[in-house]
Amino acid sequence: MITVTHRRYVPYAHAHYAGNLVDGAYSLGLFGDVATEVCIRLDGDEGLFASYSDVQFKAPVQAGDVLEVTATVVHMGTRSRRIEFTSTVVCRGTGGSSARVLDEPIVAVTAVGTVVVPAGPVGPAGQ
Repeated sequence: MITVTHRRYVPYAHAHYAGNLVDGAYSLGLFGDVATEVCIRLDGDEGLFASYSDVQFKAPVQAGDVLEVTATVVHMGTRSRRIEFTSTVVCRGTGGSSARVLDEPIVAVTAVGTVVVPAGPVGPAGQ
């Protein structure tokens, strides 16, 4: 179908817990961003998030990390799109301004969600 990927540096301002941990909602917010691009590319509209059917927090996200967030459409209905999401740590912050590129990325969060788009002409930019 379609896959969209974003990368984002996690600023220290988002550290919420001891050890510079970032709350799980941070990745969910990024899932919303990448889902918006999916909807724009497919339908020419930002769409709306309707629900998550599954969310799994698999590993911590820390301030100073670089996340790669991917959305893949796995089903298209008339107005709905079911999307699989993955948030992966590709660089790990090591304190201060230091970080390292990981040899093996760490899957931090996975989810399955549904977005809906308006009825009407389908296609990029309403074509």
